[in-house]
Amino acid sequence: MNRIDRINAELKKQLSVVLRDGVNDPRVAGKMVCVTDCSVDRDLTLAQVYVSVLGVEEGKQQEVIDGLNNAEGYIKSCLKTKIKLRAMPELRFFYDNSLNYGMKISKIIDEINSKQNN
Repeated sequence: MNRIDRINAELKKQLSVVLRDGVNDPRVAGKMVCVTDCSVDRDLTLAQVYVSVLGVEEGKQQEVIDGLNNAEGYIKSCLKTKIKLRAMPELRFFYDNSLNYGMKISKIIDEINSKQNN
């Protein structure tokens, strides 16, 4: 595992902790936000963070992403105490719908199976 991969893994792990402990922005507070992936560029200036938002009605996920991008300074300051890097990269949050898509496909498969069994 190279250095960038280790940084991505640690950033993903620590971001999950910070988001679990809470961000005070009302668009994010109380929402179930799961970090699905992190991708830091080679010069460590920018990190793209992909998150999935569970328990939020369709169309409201972008509000949570906006809240996370707004709270980027606070999140970075929390990460600085947990990850020792010379410079913490800027964080850009993006919505990842793969968990919701997977749950939808699983539900469709269950419906097909139950129809075949009847």
